Amino acid sequence: MSILLPVVPWASGSNIYEVNVRQYTPEGTLNAFADYLPRLKSMGIHIIWFMPLTPISLEKRKGTRGSYYAASSYTDIDPFYGTSEDFRELVKKAHELGLKVMIDWVANHTGYDHEWTKTFPYFYRRDLNGNFTRLHEWEDVIDLNYSLSALREEMIRSMQYWITEFDIDGFRCDMARTVPLDFWAETRAKCDALKPLLWLAECEIFSYNDVFDLTYGWEAMRALDKYFSTGEISLDKIKDILKDYADYPDGTKKLLFTSNHDENTYYGTEYEKYGIAAKAVAVFTCTWPGIPLIYSGQEMPNKKRLSFFEKDEIGWTGKFELHEFYKTLLHLRLQNKALQEGASVMILETNAPDILAYLCRNENDQVLVLLNFGREKISFQFTQADIGGMYEDLFEKNKLLLQNKMHETLDAGEFKVYHKSAG
Repeated sequence: MSILLPVVPWASGSNIYEVNVRQYTPEGTLNAFADYLPRLKSMGIHIIWFMPLTPISLEKRKGTRGSYYAASSYTDIDPFYGTSEDFRELVKKAHELGLKVMIDWVANHTGYDHEWTKTFPYFYRRDLNGNFTRLHEWEDVIDLNYSLSALREEMIRSMQYWITEFDIDGFRCDMARTVPLDFWAETRAKCDALKPLLWLAECEIFSYNDVFDLTYGWEAMRALDKYFSTGEISLDKIKDILKDYADYPDGTKKLLFTSNHDENTYYGTEYEKYGIAAKAVAVFTCTWPGIPLIYSGQEMPNKKRLSFFEKDEIGWTGKFELHEFYKTLLHLRLQNKALQEGASVMILETNAPDILAYLCRNENDQVLVLLNFGREKISFQFTQADIGGMYEDLFEKNKLLLQNKMHETLDAGEFKVYHKSAG
């Protein structure tokens, strides 16, 4: 299988912002969130990904509000969030601002009282007693049977509904690995025939790159988690993973992040996981070839875990301490070809085991990134023949001449981004 369609041009050098509507505002509605769109636009956000907006099943619901991923309909909008017209207007407003909109799609399973359990009960897996069942660990959902062509057709019709009715720009496909790849291939072809979309798979199976534009960078993240928490993985091991990522074919990318809805709730905030290096890891996600993800509240920053099954709003302070930090990084991605489609990356060897250094290149544009993931100040050096030249320090804004042989000193958790562009 090969890539079905090219990546949409607007995705090059782009980024994704994940919206947890329930927790975003006191109201927890689409209309209340819409007021934040201009701020996100000014921060450099390009793609808005909404966690599932569909109503949540009551049967076997977890907590008071339930899991976003246990739907009772594929085409309705949860009345807690608002109406179909509210979402239609929100998408329109986003498009007027130059933003794109993706929605979460949960194809593997539904909640126990999904409307299909009545209209299409044969779509589901059954146990020996004929009861709805599941193959995976989630207790509040039941699995669909993808050996049935009728199910596939109905699922594709449901996905097309969101394109034709709301003019969305892409799908983030939940637990994509639990659904056959040939279904995703057929789905992408039929949905992209209506409108070219961006496709993100929540999985890290290499073959899924044959259909999806983006897959999760979990292997690198889990390795970083172990590196920071226990030290059981060295930075050299992480570099090996990143070298594999760098060899991915053109047109396929990794989604890179320090937090998302699962990470925040179940593994902890980026400050719990990475400590003083939290911002340095964020710099990595925004400068390594791929697409960075920013989760709701990270720009504040939010330093609490959000409840998954309850109303637990972010609690905005009115200050956005990392707004300029993210804005600086996200605008660089749009301005410098070295962080866009077709760029290459080279990991640079230094004499310090806790320094991650790499050079991104595309035509005459270059971005040099130096990250201290260690717990103390480090002085280090490295040599790279084609680094030399005049650069700008991204955060300090000063110009400086770099030599092919470099000596640097970075405090614990400190980072440097040097860039130059012919454009």
